[in-house]
Amino acid sequence: MTDTNHSVALAFEDGITRFIDVKPGQTVADASYRARINIPLDCRDGACGTCKAFCESGTYDGGDYIEDALTDDEADAGYCLPCQMTPESDLVLRISGTAEMAKSGVGHFTATIETLHWYADNTAGLTLAVEDREKLAYLPGQYMNVKVPGTDEERSYSFSSGPDAEKLTFLVRTAPDGVMTTYLKERAAEGDTLTLEGPKGSFFLRDVKRPVLMLAGGTGIAPQLAMLEKLAGAASEGVAPAFPIHLAYGATWDKDLVEVEALERYAATIPGFTFDTIVADAESEHPKKGYVTQHLLPEHLNDGDVDVYLCGPPAMVDAVRRYFDGEGIEPTNFYYERFAVGVVNAPALAGAAA
Repeated sequence: MTDTNHSVALAFEDGITRFIDVKPGQTVADASYRARINIPLDCRDGACGTCKAFCESGTYDGGDYIEDALTDDEADAGYCLPCQMTPESDLVLRISGTAEMAKSGVGHFTATIETLHWYADNTAGLTLAVEDREKLAYLPGQYMNVKVPGTDEERSYSFSSGPDAEKLTFLVRTAPDGVMTTYLKERAAEGDTLTLEGPKGSFFLRDVKRPVLMLAGGTGIAPQLAMLEKLAGAASEGVAPAFPIHLAYGATWDKDLVEVEALERYAATIPGFTFDTIVADAESEHPKKGYVTQHLLPEHLNDGDVDVYLCGPPAMVDAVRRYFDGEGIEPTNFYYERFAVGVVNAPALAGAAA
């Protein structure tokens, strides 16, 4: 039995994630109820299966239960019973039901703009200082809803900073006449106060159990940066990925490639991490032109035994799906998030704005 507390992320079906602290020897269900999060639960004895959840990441002792509650095949596949399980590491659990059902609402936070940086006329970077930062826990790849000052509108942005960063960073792709665009270009100033809601989203980094292929388009690089920051932090503590990780990052124009220096740092600090940048513009002098799928090698696909993380506009997501079908490749896991400039509170928006 471990003698340290572990953080457990409860990922609900409505995209809301809540974090609980589980003490040594304590079950996840007991810790949840102490945190006033009412996950599905009936018997507490491992006999009914009502609390059955799926472990996305981490290790645990499954505890005692009967076959009717959890079959051996389900346990081998990663299902578990929170009423019986005790964590052996930090965990991510997919919980049946919504956060509202569990009487656990989404978090609300107040943040101050520390810096507003323009990479190009259509892409901005925000650095925010958040009040009660220690209370905002999130998984690398998730997003927050941000209220646009002076309006009743909200827009959604993926974290580009890792979950342990003191300051939060986001990438914003602007849109003509959009409310966030108008605010950032005409009124925003350092020191402005923003209201954030979240974290949300089911696009996040899982345990690296096989080769990983990351695909990003434009500001879809934001959640990938958060994932890489998490991996870099683990590597600095001597916990390197056991499998190679490759990122193919595509953009329409040269100016749309951002944070390439950060990718170079990650390539130097994360063992086995490599990346390519690709520009679609035929007039570009970039060494690799076209689409990301044109620059994938057999080792990146690993005959399908690969976890794919894709974040980009809908056309890119559809094109990658067609590419896999055409190659006869079915990835072991395919996690993706679409974003569209100008869409209000879509369930998956990474770096988009309007």
